[in-house]
Amino acid sequence: MLRRLGFLSAALLTATTLTACSAEPVEADDPKPSTTTGSSAPSGAPGGAPDEGGLALADAIRKIPVAEEKRTGYERDAFKHWVDEDDDGCPTRQEVLLAEAVTAPEEGARCTLSGGSWTSYYDEAEVSDAKKLDIDHMVPLAEAWDSGAHDWTPERREAYANDLDAERSLVAVTAKTNRSKADKDPAAWMPPAQSATCTYLVDWTATKLRWNLSADETEQAALLELAEPCADSTVEYEPAT
Repeated sequence: MLRRLGFLSAALLTATTLTACSAEPVEADDPKPSTTTGSSAPSGAPGGAPDEGGLALADAIRKIPVAEEKRTGYERDAFKHWVDEDDDGCPTRQEVLLAEAVTAPEEGARCTLSGGSWTSYYDEAEVSDAKKLDIDHMVPLAEAWDSGAHDWTPERREAYANDLDAERSLVAVTAKTNRSKADKDPAAWMPPAQSATCTYLVDWTATKLRWNLSADETEQAALLELAEPCADSTVEYEPAT
């Protein structure tokens, strides 16, 4: 949670504002960078100097294994999500909303939230009603299945669907953009806000690498082409255990 809050604070200092989420998030498979110049920009943002161990975006994209996708057998219920992993009364959805709020909401019984405000970096929309927000899995559940999660245990799929240990895995955004994205990869969908391009590519790449997910040839080619204006963007990730 602290890592996620730190990520939001850094992002709010940049030209690209971050994040926003719906009462029951929807991904398309179910119907499924911050920009700053200078050395102070966060790693992963255009103009941001890489920290030790950071990869240039194009190099990170090439590090994603290339393999054919496998959708056979996919069911959204294969990924148990929005659990209360730490038993504090707040499921994953609320944890993300609390962490990414620009103005903190009030927390009531059973982690009901009222008030507060958020910024959806996909479309730069300001949102003051949490019910109008979805929590987007950066790499959608169906895409994760296609890219390797079909071979995972149920426990690992649950960990993926509720990954609060990496601020890039889950993001609060407007329901409209999340549902437009659905289960598409960057070859078929990118955030409508031009300012979001490099951040989104970094987030997508970091998530694929964190979870050792593959990309098909079309996806890799699209990622590399889209990343051309993001020469200064860098990717950092910690492999999921």
